Amino acid sequence: MSIAANEQTSSSSTKFWITVTLVIIAVQMATQYMMGRIWICECGYVKLFEPGVNTAGNSQHLFDWYTPSHIIHGFLFYLLGWAVLRGKPLAAKLSLAAFIEAAWEILENSPIVIDRYRTATMAVGYTGDSILNSGMDMVSMIAGFLFAARAPVWLTVTIAIVFEVLTAFVIRDNLTLNVVMLVWPVEAVKVWQGGL
Repeated sequence: MSIAANEQTSSSSTKFWITVTLVIIAVQMATQYMMGRIWICECGYVKLFEPGVNTAGNSQHLFDWYTPSHIIHGFLFYLLGWAVLRGKPLAAKLSLAAFIEAAWEILENSPIVIDRYRTATMAVGYTGDSILNSGMDMVSMIAGFLFAARAPVWLTVTIAIVFEVLTAFVIRDNLTLNVVMLVWPVEAVKVWQGGL
């Protein structure tokens, strides 16, 4: 096969997988709309960053203290794609990452998980994400994924650790604690988290 034919095949493959990723994102948003999620914060406006954790604006605006967790999702999903889709184009690995993130965003905003957050974690007032916030969670994951695809492993790991330590210090929560508290709640951690 000629170099030109190889490049054309590679370009077609990349376009296909980017289209798949965009369809996944559209399905995520449409599903959340059909689930009754609101497009933007009930407050009627959009903020760049919501600094409050246990506030009505959390998970409603563009970014919040959980954005670093979604960036780390991107790091982890890049690692997964690298491990299970060796030899496949980066865009195919991104589609896998988008599929997992979309599935989580839909599950996270289901009544069963919202109730789990309210009973098992510090998020007693959690009502779910706005569609805008959920979409920005996907954008954050994609940014993390693309960063991990280009950056040295040591830098990606360092940033993930800094994000985890920073958010644990500032809001007493992070990706690790979030997973632990959803799967196997620890009362001592819940008490510590509630001390904000």
